[in-house]
Amino acid sequence: MEIDKQIGLSHLFLTDRKCRVCGDVKNLIGDFYRTRKDRGAVASSYSYECKECTIQRIKDSKKMNLPYLMWEYPDW
Repeated sequence: MEIDKQIGLSHLFLTDRKCRVCGDVKNLIGDFYRTRKDRGAVASSYSYECKECTIQRIKDSKKMNLPYLMWEYPDW
């Protein structure tokens, strides 16, 4: 048996990371988005904001950009 095939890159690196927004410690590979596609599974390839916080941030920023929320009758 070759031990190289049994141990992947995910075993060599940190697999938990603390989200900088919510502060929860979550699984690096499953709960964070990858930001760099060209590298392997290194810890620096993943964002510091978890998926749930990223989705909430995008939702909140899109709500502010809707034109009908800030609409006022034109002052002619």
